[in-house]
Parts: sequence; C-alpha cells; structure tokens
Amino acid sequence: MSTILLFDAGNTNTKLCLADDQGLGEAYTLPTRPANTADDWGLKIASILRREEVDPQEVEACVISSVVPPLDPLIKGMADRFLGCEAVFVPRDLPLDLENEYARPEQVGADILAGCFSARMTYDEENLIVIDFGTATTLACVQGTAFKGGLICPGVLSSASALAGGTAKLPKVDLTVKSDALVWGTSTDECLNQGFVFGFASMVDGLVEKLSRHLDNPFVVATGGLARTIAQVSETIDELRPDLVMEGLWMAYFNR
Repeated sequence: MSTILLFDAGNTNTKLCLADDQGLGEAYTLPTRPANTADDWGLKIASILRREEVDPQEVEACVISSVVPPLDPLIKGMADRFLGCEAVFVPRDLPLDLENEYARPEQVGADILAGCFSARMTYDEENLIVIDFGTATTLACVQGTAFKGGLICPGVLSSASALAGGTAKLPKVDLTVKSDALVWGTSTDECLNQGFVFGFASMVDGLVEKLSRHLDNPFVVATGGLARTIAQVSETIDELRPDLVMEGLWMAYFNR
C-alpha cells in the first residue's frame, strides 16, 4: 500500500495529511514560516510520522499545493533528506485534468486549482463555485471541465486581525456562531461577532447570487479553516468539504 504525504501550504498555515490509495488520514496544521529551514520541517514531519506509527521510508512521495514560493525548496530538501522521496508540486509536476482559462494561468494558486479539480471529480453538476475561507476568501468558478476564473476577497481572520490592530478599544473577535438568526448586538463583543459571521456569510451569498447570472444554477462548495463557521449561516453554500484541497492532491496522485 503506497503512503504519501500531502501538503497544502498557505500563507498563514500549512496543512499536512498522510494518505494511501484508500483515502486520507488524520490532518495536522503547522504555521507557515518560510524562514525556517528544511531541517526544521523535517524534524516536525518526523514527529508526526512517529505519532502515526509510519516509518519515514514508507513515504513514497510528498505531494504539494503551495502558494508560498520560498517554502518550496525547503519542502523539497526535507523530502530528500528525511524521507528519501520525491517532492511533487501541483500543477507543475502533477498536472490536473482541468482546463485553466485564466488570462495568465501561472497566476492561479495551486490550492484553488486543486480544490476545483476535487470538486469537479466529486460532483456531477455542470456549474460549480468553490469557496475557500483561507487567508483570503476566494470564489472559484468551474464550468464543465474548465476553471473559468473567480474572485478574491478579504479573509475572515486577516480582517479580524487588521481591525484589532488598527483600533484601540475593539477586542478580539469571537467567531462562534451563537444563533442562525441575525440580531443586533448589545455589547461590543456581540456586535463584532454578528458583524463578522453574518457579514462574511452575506458577502459570499451576494457574490454567489451575482456570479449565478453568468454561471447558471451553480452548486456551491465551501472549504478552508473558517468554512464550517460561515456555512452555518450562509444561504447559498450547498456542501461543506474542509479537506477539499487535500482530496484534490490525493485524487491527482492516485489517478495519474
């Protein structure tokens, strides 16, 4: 049974997951710090492998979606020294069966393409919108087997951090969903909570509605760290798939 190590390297965090031809294992999240060394990453990976009781020599390949170029040689160096395996980057080394109709295809994030590929392989609907709640909130449009383009919006946590850093009296935002119905806040904490949770849900609902004028009756899939929170109050998200990018990497490798 082939074992691979999946990396979803984002601007804020890097998500890792062991997988085999039967599916995904447990996921781990580490902060993305490109200034760290390949050895630092290797020691962290070694700790995860020990916890999972996997011998480093059992790892056949590292399959990577990365939007942080300085991190790429570190992962490659780690794979070579600590695991003795190849580092395969999507879509550069492992093409995805998805047409990229972006004006400048090289500018599309690997995570967006992997998520769209996974959604395309999973759902039968002709038109898809894949929403990723990461450092930025992105909406990617898929029609048939083609990635058509999308939208890039502020991220939930990055917006909360910017607000807290730019004000003297506003506390940290609690993003727990208190109720599925919007009410006005009667304290600063409640105002922030309702504003962020329902504000971002309304943003994506409104954008999906407008995109639907160009993409008829789309099926909407949400992924990313804050997807579960926003999906609870969104009126347009049809399904929640927190590991959509990982699933895309897994499908690309074992279906190649």
